[in-house]
Amino acid sequence: LDSQYGTHAWPCAVVLAQYIWAHRRSLPGKRVLEVGAGVSLPGVAAAKCGAEVVLSDGEELPRCLQSCRRSCRANRLSHVPVLGLTWGRVSPELLALPPVDVILGSDVFFDPEDFEDILTTVYFLLEKNPRAQFWTTYQVRSADWSIEALLCKWKLRSTLVPLHSFGADQEHLAGSPLPGRHTIEMMIISLAQADGT
Repeated sequence: LDSQYGTHAWPCAVVLAQYIWAHRRSLPGKRVLEVGAGVSLPGVAAAKCGAEVVLSDGEELPRCLQSCRRSCRANRLSHVPVLGLTWGRVSPELLALPPVDVILGSDVFFDPEDFEDILTTVYFLLEKNPRAQFWTTYQVRSADWSIEALLCKWKLRSTLVPLHSFGADQEHLAGSPLPGRHTIEMMIISLAQADGT
């Protein structure tokens, strides 16, 4: 695969877009940030449902950022800003972000070396926006990969969302012609409560 694999719509993006569509009535006026957006399917879906969306991908990935911009143009969303945000790095762009209600991330838990940087960024955003949630889908690639210890470290909690609860357990949604296992899961991450839950 190309090192800038964010230029492909992966099955996780389709599943997250399905979740967004299932919750479309709650999105008008919500402030949404998609991280690791790539082709931006979830962010574009949220914008089409009336959310105020900002798309982002790594500032060192110009092809991914260009892909975000192309998706916006193709969907007549030229007003949607595209920012370079690198996970784990507190940048002027990250500091200047307006408040958010929902953070989106499809298949951002791809490389275990990035897991802590992703959660560092998510924690920073949730601290600034304590009522916000991180909606994320991921492909189960290894039973040895887990973010549980990192969630504990960063005082975050996760809630698994069954795919059947929003009609995303269909093969045509989560399936892929690519080789290998394609089990997709979804979770919502938020700040842990003061009581430690």
